[in-house]
Amino acid sequence: MARKELPIPAFFNPANAKDFRFDPNQQTLFDEAVKWIARYGIKPSSTDRLKIHLLLIDAQRDFCFPEGTLYVGGRSGTGAMDDNRRTAEFIYRNLSWISDITTTLDTHFAFQIFFAPFWITDDGKPLSPHTLIGVDGNGRLVNKDLAGKVIHESVRPNPALANWICNGNYPWLLKQVTFYCQELAKAGKYMLYLWPAHCILGSTGHALAGVIHEARMFHSFTRGANSWCEVKGGNILTENYSVLRPEVLLTHDGNPLAQKNTRFIETLLKADVMVIAGQAASHCVKSSIDDLLDEIKTQDPELAKKVYILEDCMSSVAVPDGQGGFYADFTSEAEAALKRFRDAGMHVVKSTTPIENWDGLASLAA
Repeated sequence: MARKELPIPAFFNPANAKDFRFDPNQQTLFDEAVKWIARYGIKPSSTDRLKIHLLLIDAQRDFCFPEGTLYVGGRSGTGAMDDNRRTAEFIYRNLSWISDITTTLDTHFAFQIFFAPFWITDDGKPLSPHTLIGVDGNGRLVNKDLAGKVIHESVRPNPALANWICNGNYPWLLKQVTFYCQELAKAGKYMLYLWPAHCILGSTGHALAGVIHEARMFHSFTRGANSWCEVKGGNILTENYSVLRPEVLLTHDGNPLAQKNTRFIETLLKADVMVIAGQAASHCVKSSIDDLLDEIKTQDPELAKKVYILEDCMSSVAVPDGQGGFYADFTSEAEAALKRFRDAGMHVVKSTTPIENWDGLASLAA
């Protein structure tokens, strides 16, 4: 193969992977890219015979740094920061291999069904993050801790929100949130988890981690490729872990609530190779790959063989309890998902392994 690994550019500072405030100078990146093209004879991605699409899921500051509101530290405590350094290095080394990069942006607002401020108890008190909402045997919405113990026997959406969510029809909203929790249970999905506010549109935490933005822009400038972003998560009444579809698509009365991202599904499946990394392995990465696999199974199960998952460029949600353990740890769910993806024919690889040595790639490039 004509393509080869390249050196890491001198402007890249690995320490910036731990710097919440780092923001690259984009003009400087363009100037460096012009030099890099001349030095290494880099061709535009439009000339690539083998199209490799790198999907980076939710590499945003709120997830990637301890200063963020929902830091994905994994069990190591430095998870997302280490992942971003490795991801950036992977992009630089493989500039001549990667045809396109898409970054997803988890995008939220103050009041959404998965945020605690959306909910109140019957006596008007707010709920707390890192708790669960479910439906009991009597059809009541209950609030539980992560061990399954009931905290509040009856909870409901804040009535103050009904005016702008559903034109003041609060009975409709009550039916909808109950239906939503029932649909999650029926589908075997996560119980409705109340997260801390994160990735609020317009906030610093919504932006990509600086080293990821730096790498994607350098790739774009050197390869003449569009640095595309996919925005997800703005629907008030459904979670949207996966970039390909929200968790629930219909309202309780049968009307559309949300829809699949059909256009992006088609974009991914057109690529010869899909490479996936990002945050968090236990949630948005896992859900996105699950949905991608569902689409593959309906079209051609053999397509799974062109998916490569960078296992060392993603971490799981693990919330420290302050006593040396974890209040919540979803690592085992991520590990089980990786096994399931392998069994379906997808490849789980290390970012440090040269692409040309990845299992199965030679047959795709032939």
